[in-house]
Amino acid sequence: MRADRIFAYGAAAGLIGDLLLGDPRRGHPVAAFGRAAAGVERRLWHDHRGWGALHTLVCAGAAAGGAALAARAVRRSPAASVALTAATTWSVVGGTSLGREARAIGGALEAGDLALARERLPHLCGRDPQSLDAPQIARAVVESVAENTSDAVVGALVWGALAGVPGLAGFRAVNTLDAMVGHKSPRLRRYGWASARLDDLAGWPGARLTALLAVAAGGRPGDALHAWRADAAKHPSPNAGPVEAAFAGALGVRLGGTLAYGGRVEHRPVLNGERGRAVEGADIERAVRLSRRVGALALGVCVAGRLGAALAVRRIGARRTGVPRTGARVIGVRPAAGPRGTGRRSS
Repeated sequence: MRADRIFAYGAAAGLIGDLLLGDPRRGHPVAAFGRAAAGVERRLWHDHRGWGALHTLVCAGAAAGGAALAARAVRRSPAASVALTAATTWSVVGGTSLGREARAIGGALEAGDLALARERLPHLCGRDPQSLDAPQIARAVVESVAENTSDAVVGALVWGALAGVPGLAGFRAVNTLDAMVGHKSPRLRRYGWASARLDDLAGWPGARLTALLAVAAGGRPGDALHAWRADAAKHPSPNAGPVEAAFAGALGVRLGGTLAYGGRVEHRPVLNGERGRAVEGADIERAVRLSRRVGALALGVCVAGRLGAALAVRRIGARRTGVPRTGARVIGVRPAAGPRGTGRRSS
């Protein structure tokens, strides 16, 4: 079985597995990677970019390299290759758990239980929940759903389409490292620089595809495209900006503004401020539904792209070698005449 079909079958099965099962409560591979990366950090940490770059190389390289060895070990078995792709896809995407956490917070807000909403918010993002009221919590959830749709679903599928199992594992490793050490705190400002910059680079294509699909699937294509073009560059993150702006326009809400991380206050530009309204608790469910539509469309786009690229490569190879494609006519050989001189073969 060709590699493009292995990815198509495996990625689809893995995404279905995430939809049906979500993340495992124990023994999650990403959690195991996080524990290993934390151990490496304890041994390597210095307040220096070079040591942080080494940390990134060791951890991300080990994840991608281990995945490459696993893929090589099963390459002679199509069934095992599909199974490995499916298992890896399931382990690195997190759309179901993302929606589950967002809906739990939305339910608490709808019930008027602000304390419970604040308690659950750290499961989804790193903001200081005690400083947020109900509308601010709802806005934080919608922003997290938008950004994590790119990080936890679309970006992984893009790199899976580009590089197979090593691409899936490598992208998730880089994204996890950024979440662990890619902060601007005094301790990690230099050490986490390499992880943050590599995550920006790896997340670039997935973020643009996520924004594009949000425009297509959100029901407000004009507003989503306007917000993306007008406001994305104002965001401090080169990847979160297009995604959050497109989601804001697609949902008809305003995102951005003042937020707090561990006592540090940031004043971010407002996204879709001209056409959007303040976020409400009910918008969380709308954001989750949009996220699911975007994830499903991303699977289709990535599979189609991988199949199309493989077909183009085969055609180019056939032209260079002079070997005609199956069903192609060979120049100089006239097909047998069919009935009434049509030039077609009779069946």
